[in-house]
Amino acid sequence: MVATASTAWITCLQPNPRAALSFFCFPYAGGSATIFKTWADGLPRSVEVYAVQLPGRERRLQERPLTSMAELADSISRALRPYLTRPFAFFGHSMGAKLSFEVALNLRKQQAPEPSSLIVSGCRAPHLPSTDALTYRLPESEFIEKLRRLNGTPREILEHPELMELLLPTLRADFQVVETYAPTLPVRPFGCPLTAYGGLLDAEVARADLEAWRVYTSADFVVRMLPGDHFFLQQSESLLLSTIGRDLQQITGR
Repeated sequence: MVATASTAWITCLQPNPRAALSFFCFPYAGGSATIFKTWADGLPRSVEVYAVQLPGRERRLQERPLTSMAELADSISRALRPYLTRPFAFFGHSMGAKLSFEVALNLRKQQAPEPSSLIVSGCRAPHLPSTDALTYRLPESEFIEKLRRLNGTPREILEHPELMELLLPTLRADFQVVETYAPTLPVRPFGCPLTAYGGLLDAEVARADLEAWRVYTSADFVVRMLPGDHFFLQQSESLLLSTIGRDLQQITGR
């Protein structure tokens, strides 16, 4: 019996109990389950799409956002366990890529099933040292300017003071998760295929940063570069979903 009902941590975007594979999507910093709302329509019917919903956003807006990658990964791993009764795959963008990686490691430690595919997007490999200065403690005006440069927060939100006041604690918490992340290395490679996606115009993550993910799998590894900047997953959504869909069909056979 496959769990399809949504919970606090896991949102089933379009129930599809006859699917052969569950596809769990992890958001970027400041993102929510909503960013994946159209994905079920762009992927094969053999795939059931779930989005990870973090505290401090949407229906969890009143909850305190977490600031530790380890705490997030542990909570998500426990929430996922009832859903792992059939093959599954992970997708994560930016912060979500490292979070999906840590959740997969947690599941391994718990002797739970591992993903059939790990898809990371817009994210440097975990072992690469950070080249960015800490930003989560910046004064408000500088922090908002950082968000503006990343081009992932709509301008109408950035220019809405009341809305920004509401969202800033969650955004700062997510940046803290990323900027204080310290993976436990070395890591035994996963046995599943690993695909790393990047944006051709991404000033944050270079192709070499994506190639460095190769060490985390003993199976097939590929890097795919798509049109767009750091948020190419929005700018090239159709192309991204079509390539992901083809890869997932190789797992499901349909």
